[in-house]
Amino acid sequence: MAAKLRKGDKVVVLAGKDKGKEGTISSVDPKAGKAVVDGINIAIRATRQSQTSQGGRIPKAMPIQLSNLALIDANGKPTRVGFRIDGDKKVRFAKTTGDVIDA
Repeated sequence: MAAKLRKGDKVVVLAGKDKGKEGTISSVDPKAGKAVVDGINIAIRATRQSQTSQGGRIPKAMPIQLSNLALIDANGKPTRVGFRIDGDKKVRFAKTTGDVIDA
């Protein structure tokens, strides 16, 4: 199935402890159906000290299910994503406004 949400998309969380928060997708794992969103689903992880970084309790963004995320359209509202053919290209568009997401 085609990826409806991609790296760099601005999304809002629909369910879970961070419901209503907005962020930008930093990475997507399509096989697991999860994405890492900056500032969302933060967990504290204990890490060892290394030459490059200080050790200790480090906050880290953990993956969240793609089904719990919705793309934010031009009006700032959550929307579903659809696909359509424009000319010879398959493009994503916002279902609420009909605007093309990636030009």
